[in-house]
Amino acid sequence: MHRARVILQASNKIGNSERFASWLLNKPQAAAMTVQANRLKSSTAAEPFLNGSSSAYVETMYNAWLTDPNSVHASWDAFFRNATNGAQPGVAYTPPPNLAPYSKNEVPLTSLVPASGGMPSIAAGSPINEKIIDDHLAVQAIIRSYQSRGHLVARLDPLGISTGDPASSGDWHGDWHGGLRAFASEAVIRQHVRFDEADMDRVFKLPSTTFIGEKEKALPLREILNRLEEAYCNNIGIEFMFINSLEQCNWIRQRMEPPNVTKMSPDQKRLILARLTRSTGFENFLAKKWSSEKRFGLEGCEILIPAMKQVIDTSTRLGVESIIMGMPHRGRLNVLANVCRKPLHQLFTQFAGLEAEDDGSGDVKYHLGTYIERLNRVTNKNIRLAVCANPSHLEAVDPVVQGKTRAEQFYRGDNEGKKVMSILLHGDAAFAGQGVVFETMHLSDLPAYTTHGTVHIVVNNQIGFTTDPRHSRSSAYCTDVARVVNAPIFHVNGDSPEAVMHVCNVAAEWRATFHKDVVIDIVSYRRNGHNEVDEPMFTQPLMYQKIRKTKPVLEIYADRLIAEGVVTAEEVKDVKDKYEKICEDAYNQAKQETHIKYKDWLDSPWSGFFEGKDPLKMSPTGVVEETLVHIGKRFSSPPPNAAEFEIHKGLLRILKARMEMVENRTVDWALAEAMAFGSLLKEGIHVRLSGEDVERGTFSHRHHVLHHQKVDKATYCPLAHLYPDQAPYTVCNSSLSEYGVLGFEVGYSVTNPNALVLWEAQFGDFNNVAQCIIDQFISSGQAKWVRQSGIVLLQPHGMEGMGPEHSSARLERFLQMSADDPDYMPPESPDYEVRQLHDCNWVVANCSNPASLFHILRRQIALPFRKPLILMTPKSLLRHPECKSSFDDMRDGTAFKRLIPEEGPAADNAANVRKVAFCSGRVYYDLLKQRRDRGLEKDIAVVRLEQISPFPYDLIKAEIAKYPNAQLVWSQEEHKNMGAWSYVEPRFRTLLQNQKQISYNGRATAASPATGSKAAHTKELRNLLDEFCVL
Repeated sequence: MHRARVILQASNKIGNSERFASWLLNKPQAAAMTVQANRLKSSTAAEPFLNGSSSAYVETMYNAWLTDPNSVHASWDAFFRNATNGAQPGVAYTPPPNLAPYSKNEVPLTSLVPASGGMPSIAAGSPINEKIIDDHLAVQAIIRSYQSRGHLVARLDPLGISTGDPASSGDWHGDWHGGLRAFASEAVIRQHVRFDEADMDRVFKLPSTTFIGEKEKALPLREILNRLEEAYCNNIGIEFMFINSLEQCNWIRQRMEPPNVTKMSPDQKRLILARLTRSTGFENFLAKKWSSEKRFGLEGCEILIPAMKQVIDTSTRLGVESIIMGMPHRGRLNVLANVCRKPLHQLFTQFAGLEAEDDGSGDVKYHLGTYIERLNRVTNKNIRLAVCANPSHLEAVDPVVQGKTRAEQFYRGDNEGKKVMSILLHGDAAFAGQGVVFETMHLSDLPAYTTHGTVHIVVNNQIGFTTDPRHSRSSAYCTDVARVVNAPIFHVNGDSPEAVMHVCNVAAEWRATFHKDVVIDIVSYRRNGHNEVDEPMFTQPLMYQKIRKTKPVLEIYADRLIAEGVVTAEEVKDVKDKYEKICEDAYNQAKQETHIKYKDWLDSPWSGFFEGKDPLKMSPTGVVEETLVHIGKRFSSPPPNAAEFEIHKGLLRILKARMEMVENRTVDWALAEAMAFGSLLKEGIHVRLSGEDVERGTFSHRHHVLHHQKVDKATYCPLAHLYPDQAPYTVCNSSLSEYGVLGFEVGYSVTNPNALVLWEAQFGDFNNVAQCIIDQFISSGQAKWVRQSGIVLLQPHGMEGMGPEHSSARLERFLQMSADDPDYMPPESPDYEVRQLHDCNWVVANCSNPASLFHILRRQIALPFRKPLILMTPKSLLRHPECKSSFDDMRDGTAFKRLIPEEGPAADNAANVRKVAFCSGRVYYDLLKQRRDRGLEKDIAVVRLEQISPFPYDLIKAEIAKYPNAQLVWSQEEHKNMGAWSYVEPRFRTLLQNQKQISYNGRATAASPATGSKAAHTKELRNLLDEFCVL
């Protein structure tokens, strides 16, 4: 409305002193002239059509009208009647109706005045009162104000400390209290409009943008305001007017504005009470049995359990069959018990401190996940529920849940998200403070990452550990991040159970209708401190004085239902006693247990994957040459039968070069990768490659997606069209995110073991942005949660003079987190390689040729179990003329070489070799060239470790034995305190048993991964190579 006023004033149709909308009535004025002033009470100043040239005509018409009113046009009849009846100057003239169709933003004036309500009818020819127009526009402004800002004055805080007294100050504009900015209702909702009490019973036509009238088209102002107050300023506050879809805004209005929309039936109220009783009873039971244990209980927001169950009920009714959930630690045990129906005795056993029956280091009970398939009794449908295990790093599980959800949708063929959905729970401080929340939400509408809508539930304790909201966020609400994706936000008072249930129903229906995110913000409190042994009065004394005086929501709601006659006090007590007996029985059963089982807490079971397999038998990774040739040719060709598909000339040269390599039975890095992917696709293994710019490749080497040069969005992916019955291939450029996207791919990888899921960093240096996912999920996930993952991390790595942020993938960090013991050399056996892989937490490799890449990628699927693979990948080697492999190293009968021995003259002259240099990755080619240039090919043997961890003791031992008279050296391009040296040195020492020593050849220690000076880089490399050649 303000915008409309500004536009109208700028148009000069009205002056600053004129009332809004008066321009609708007044016309441009001409020179004044009086006509029959003694009989007509209209002046030429007021009636602009009266002027000198028309006076004779007007007098003729008037005389005719006096003789016979029907002899003149109806407009003249109306004018003369109004003038002689005493109409004030300026209102005697009534313009004829406009027969032209109204434009998009126009309505007839008659529509502003309903036929009832004692108002004069415009259609009857009565004078138009500009107050009618102004007042209708004011009412529309009020309605919009409620819709836009009603949430600011809604009664959301169960403690009553988030709103102030508007009467305390005339110019009070609100202050921060308990996390919500509080305003006076008059100042926020009706700040531009003042109606008198006499106006309250006037009837106003309702605009099409509100549904408070249901079937009624007009209401008295008093009723309009009452209904708006009930819809927008009661126990629910809605933020939705920022959504840029009128359809979606109207959808929300339809479900929130009609009277009694939150009304529940007696049966529904009893169900809420029963669920609330279980939620409260579970926390009370734990507090009674384990009073000094940390359990991060739900006291203060017990309504969360009925809320989650309501979302699940509604979603199940609408067709959802599987729900993946992620949540922080607060309330987790209650969710597992009462939402997932995890057997209570298994939960109680976690408090007993028993030893584990299976392998792994385990995790604290409030981090564990689970998977349950059960009958939903409300809808009588089967539902699968999974709660993902997560670390204490709040919100880190969000993208993992989304990736797992997307994977389930993919494998089910659920392209619209109708069968599988995700629910994410958040704390208020973490939702506002953790950047991964934004990264995850930013994936919500990307084609290769969308899960077609997530229901976010915020447990808003109005505090973060000990920090008040005014110190923990700059936004008015903790949920403001959701505005970025046009997600509606429903704030609701946690002590108003029926309002919470209504919001949950609407949220679930929103997700099912629009397949977009939605946020439920349950404003509640935390009855205890951060945990049960924490004292909150140290930092929030006033808040906790209020909390101590606040009744639990169960007591409030039970008293209300008893007063309404829905239940009796005896029924309330009976429900409570029954659940307490269930807990006691489970407690007694738990006391009989002697061990805990980590596998009971697995959130992603792989049904049938491990059964009937030899756990130490690996399938072959070589491929018949016919398959290699077929994949190579398809990958090197433009789209078949599409001559009009115009490819970039530079790409045509690349395709031609690839075809020549295939014909010469050789491969480079990109071709070897494509053959690994293609051969797995042929075997029915889904391959998904994700990351920043992976379709083309950061270094313009991959080109898995060809683009038509003249037609937008016309693309062709050769690997998706290799065989008619192949598995799907997904290659997708991600958003510019490491933390969120890597977490997503981890979730995707744990869903199905028969898939190769890869994430590529744009440069390996950037993986530390996702360090939380690497540390908490990938390196330790199996040990903590017995959850395997075969994810592959492709990390471009190499010291090539590109500066400190484009050189190092921090190989040393991955090796440091490898779990193998540097002081223990496993005994040799026929299955040595597989046994090492089985016992490790992940594999770290730095391959030096394309054949190694081909085999190690295929080995991920060939293993009878799954392990993450951390793969250092090249940059300059992508086009290095010597970095090529023959089909002979990839065809059937070949396998991955953990170590590639010296194959030149030095191998034939082993007894006289004076130095054996062990190395890994790109530096091999520098060493090779230097040795050749210096003529030392018979004196120095160069051995490559393709797999660094697990450390290939058996192969290194055999290689050392070949060269009895040689000194041993480890050569690396990284600085001494980086790279593989700190990992390999103690393991070489264990292997050599002090019979020999191994020395270091490489750059000196440094704080930065690489120099930014090209000259300094060249000098460092020259020193490295000079030292390498010293005998």
